[in-house]
Amino acid sequence: MTLATESTEPTKPTEPARFTEITSAEELRALLGTPLRRALDKERATLHAWDREWLRLSPFCLISTSDADGNCDVSPKGDPPGFTLVLDDTTIVIPERPGNRRADGYMNVLGNPHVGLVYLIPGRRETLRINGRARILRDAPFFDEMVVKGHRPELALLVEIEQIFFHCAKALMRSKLWMPESWEPDALPSQARIVKDVQYTEETLEQMEQRYGPAYADALYKGSYEGGRPSS
Repeated sequence: MTLATESTEPTKPTEPARFTEITSAEELRALLGTPLRRALDKERATLHAWDREWLRLSPFCLISTSDADGNCDVSPKGDPPGFTLVLDDTTIVIPERPGNRRADGYMNVLGNPHVGLVYLIPGRRETLRINGRARILRDAPFFDEMVVKGHRPELALLVEIEQIFFHCAKALMRSKLWMPESWEPDALPSQARIVKDVQYTEETLEQMEQRYGPAYADALYKGSYEGGRPSS
């Protein structure tokens, strides 16, 4: 696949004078209107039985964080369904697995404990949203309950729930996220090709293809990948 342009020059934004910006809550409400009563009343501060069941079935979530200066990050987390451990009605724990060791979200939590989570169940159009305050744990007795393929997490994110509610299906319906006939995974080149194009690597394209091949899946619980080889 050949891109239309190979330029690395940043794209210039549209002329700001043409923007019509909203700068107050009053303007925003005038445009969007007032939320329906059921949208306001759906917020809870403790886990309902259906929340617990959703977490039991969910294999994937997105964790949003920001540092003390407001710089934001969103990190995906995935494991077998039920990977999020429920400690009680207001506390959940998400295990960390081997990764690239950037730890962007964890670094943010050290300066600002507020986190937002979105849980998905494949094929289900709604999502479960949880907001709360997080702490980073390096060990606890319940780590033994989060072992997968012999891997006991070295870190976990404990979240004290402040707000929880189900989000409606409209976004996933509009995006056709779970409709295979709308998927185009081959519209882009391989991840190895993309990585070679967007960042410097000492590895050849062939080595990168091997890195993202079967060995990549084999190392999911063995260690992070650095330099094309597993490392713990």
